[in-house]
Amino acid sequence: MPKTVREVPPPLELLCLNALWSLREGNVKDVRQLVARKRPLAYTTIMTVLDRLVRKGLLARRKVGRAFVYVPQTARDAMRRTAVRELLEGFFDGSEQELARFLAADGLAPAPPVPDLAAAAAVAGTSVTVTVTAPPVVSSVTDDVTVEGGEAQIDTVLL
Repeated sequence: MPKTVREVPPPLELLCLNALWSLREGNVKDVRQLVARKRPLAYTTIMTVLDRLVRKGLLARRKVGRAFVYVPQTARDAMRRTAVRELLEGFFDGSEQELARFLAADGLAPAPPVPDLAAAAAVAGTSVTVTVTAPPVVSSVTDDVTVEGGEAQIDTVLL
């Protein structure tokens, strides 16, 4: 069975990348000091992991004296976006709404936002009634919001 190519590095490589993102650049000793806070590893293990990251193009290195100095070649936010995309595709069929519902159901995040019905109602000059199954999060200014038993009713929205 062929291996699938992952864009997100495995945990140990990610630990070293996180250290270098914090440092901006560093040698094996610098990275090892930061990594040791979470997982004490041998100098040669860190050196091997950093070498692998260079071969994958995620780090660049330059010789300074007798040591190499490593610099990340990808931004932390770019890697985060890649990881979230991989999570969405792998577990939620690419649906951000499914992920938001899952997180809200587990209490890990607020309920997903209701589509922008309030703005549409304000343009039309009418009111909107919305029933939310998770505890509501009010993120805009409204005229009347009543919350009872995990449901919210928005009587009038003026924007």
